Amino acid sequence: MEISQELSDRVMRLVVSPEYRPSKPKQIAETLKLGPDEYRELRRTIKQLVLEGRLVYGSNHLVISTGAVGGPLDRIRGVFRTAAGGEFGFVRPGDSGDGALTEDLFVPPGQTGGALEGDLVEVKLRPGRRGGNEASVTEVVQRARRQFTGTFNLIDGKPAVFLDGTPHEAPVYIGDIQGLPLANDDKVFVEVVAFPGEKGRSGEAVLLEKLGSRNNPGIDTLTIMRQYGLPDEFPEDVIAEARQRADEFDEENTPADRLDLTDKLTITIDPFDARDFDDAISLSREEGGRWRLWVHIADVGYFVRPGSKLDEEARRRATSVYLPGRVIPMVPEIISNHLASLQPEKVRLAKTVEIEMTDEGIVTHTEVHNSVIRSDMRLHYGQVDQFLDSPDAYREKLGPPVCELLADMHTLAMMIRKRRFKGGAISMDMPEVKLEFDRSGKVKGAYRTENTESHQVIEEFMLAANQAVAAWLDDAEYNFLHRIHPPPERRKLRQLSNFVRDLGLGIESVESRFEIQAVLDRVAGTPLEDAVNFAVLKSMNKAVYGPQTDGHYALDMQHYCHFTSPIRRYPDLTVHRLIDRLWAGEKTPDDAYGTVLQLGQHCSDMERNAAQAERELTELKLLHFLKKHIGQTMPAVVSRVFADGFLARCVKLPVSGYVSVDQLPHDQYRFERRGQMLVGFKAHNRYRLGDQLTVKVSRVDLTQRQLFFEPVKNHSVGNSNPNDRQGKPGQSAGKESLYKGKRKKDRRQAGKRKRRK
Repeated sequence: MEISQELSDRVMRLVVSPEYRPSKPKQIAETLKLGPDEYRELRRTIKQLVLEGRLVYGSNHLVISTGAVGGPLDRIRGVFRTAAGGEFGFVRPGDSGDGALTEDLFVPPGQTGGALEGDLVEVKLRPGRRGGNEASVTEVVQRARRQFTGTFNLIDGKPAVFLDGTPHEAPVYIGDIQGLPLANDDKVFVEVVAFPGEKGRSGEAVLLEKLGSRNNPGIDTLTIMRQYGLPDEFPEDVIAEARQRADEFDEENTPADRLDLTDKLTITIDPFDARDFDDAISLSREEGGRWRLWVHIADVGYFVRPGSKLDEEARRRATSVYLPGRVIPMVPEIISNHLASLQPEKVRLAKTVEIEMTDEGIVTHTEVHNSVIRSDMRLHYGQVDQFLDSPDAYREKLGPPVCELLADMHTLAMMIRKRRFKGGAISMDMPEVKLEFDRSGKVKGAYRTENTESHQVIEEFMLAANQAVAAWLDDAEYNFLHRIHPPPERRKLRQLSNFVRDLGLGIESVESRFEIQAVLDRVAGTPLEDAVNFAVLKSMNKAVYGPQTDGHYALDMQHYCHFTSPIRRYPDLTVHRLIDRLWAGEKTPDDAYGTVLQLGQHCSDMERNAAQAERELTELKLLHFLKKHIGQTMPAVVSRVFADGFLARCVKLPVSGYVSVDQLPHDQYRFERRGQMLVGFKAHNRYRLGDQLTVKVSRVDLTQRQLFFEPVKNHSVGNSNPNDRQGKPGQSAGKESLYKGKRKKDRRQAGKRKRRK
């Protein structure tokens, strides 16, 4: 159960304060000055805080802090997070208000009590072997989920399923297969009634659906869709309404009350394979050295009206999901790929943010319009990067006006970007993964996209539009969905500081955005880049949606919302509608703080669910790919070190594999936390965070979704390895390289372009 962090913090501050006296929820609502719409959310929050062990109900339903009841703190509750495929994990305890329990508690192998990712658990503390406290799970209080995909097998004539993505080696048994023709290794979808080992029983489940043969390439996608509850097709009444909107729209007879911007030179820049185009740009240089930027965003709200079938379905989905090889859109393609797609030479309706800026990138004026536009040209990122490399070569192909527009866009965007980072923003650009498929739908390779300057141009203009709209609405004091990125907790910053210090980068403390960016700059382009980027990302809180004006930490923006992608994000659509209500002078119940709060929680949950589904399907498809390449080698980098082994992340494939200390050259290894390394003190082998390796694919476990490597060679200085084999990293002797995908753009080429600037 997700609760509002802001409301949770307000409740806890009240309940642990010296002035507080045990009260009922209604009295707490009055003290916190909550409205009637927020009372239900308060009760939900208190209930979850009780489940987490941070509050308790006293007599007569009075709410009391656990720190006030004098109970022992050796048994506490928290959320379980798995590591190493579920063999061990960590529990983040609830804070009782006394600050005694703030660190994550390590749960060693054999002590997880069958807990799975996200479960609310009760743990018992005990002294750790290396000092501090460890925890063992004594009870799973609340399961995060019960529906799972799995692999069907007959065991001694009994139908059973081995669950995907869990540490349970024992199966769950199905009483009735509903007459379905199931064969061994078929993929199925079940609801677990009892987990293996729970209360001393065998696992039990109910069969919900047969998905198909494991050998079918499309079964991976269907498996993940079921696991994460992603929808299939749109309901027929939703499609019918979308068709009606298409029939009603007439390009030659657009609403008369809209600002006509069809005469402005306008272009779109998107990925090469994009199917919908929801943003376009116009730009001019004004007298007096000022810039006038127009960011045009498809007016999805004109077609998806509040309370309609289209709206209900879009709200339920909350986001489009971009799975490898398949898109699950938030609104039907009739709208996303047609009516609200800013296609070249098509008259389209838009919300346009007009921003006036000085040469230094300071915003001096903002207006938002309901507009009519016509895109003059569709460009993709690769074309724009090529233009920036060789402008003269594209002058005839694109035409002088478009070339001049692109050059101006680049000049303005880079100036805005420079100003943004000088002010303290953090660049946390993790590479996006693209899989390549053969004709049968099987993975044949993968590559990482690079955040090139063409991407950065569009990114800066979208950020500027989002910030301008949020500042305008905040000034009007309206409740709407902000994009909130809370500052990292001091505990996590201390851990990050220790991590960075251990790497010997010469940076002792990471307490501010400037210091974090300095670390990222220091490791850019080095073998440590991925490991440090992941460590920084892990130290950050997740960005969420909510009515709070808490700002965006990483972007260093006090006013920020999502406005620029209403085709694929429901929060953007709600901001568009608020603008329409402002112009029409209307007010609706959506303005209530509690209503916006609940909608933000829903959208945040659905966004997180979509991201997890995309990540897991990418890894699953890569595991299928690697299972056919057992024994082949590839370059990798040590990305995380444990006492009993380490994780190595592939350089060219976005997947990590585990290397057990038993697979390392014979030695007596000790784990040195300072320096993040395993050191052999007899043969002096060493495996350190950031070391470049050649590894061999040794085992792929599709059921547990885990990859295992054997080290072949450590290329870092000062390592000896009797098992070294000759050959280039990433290529087996006499064997073709695994990677057939596209390569990253040469960094030297990008460097030449920067020098020309």
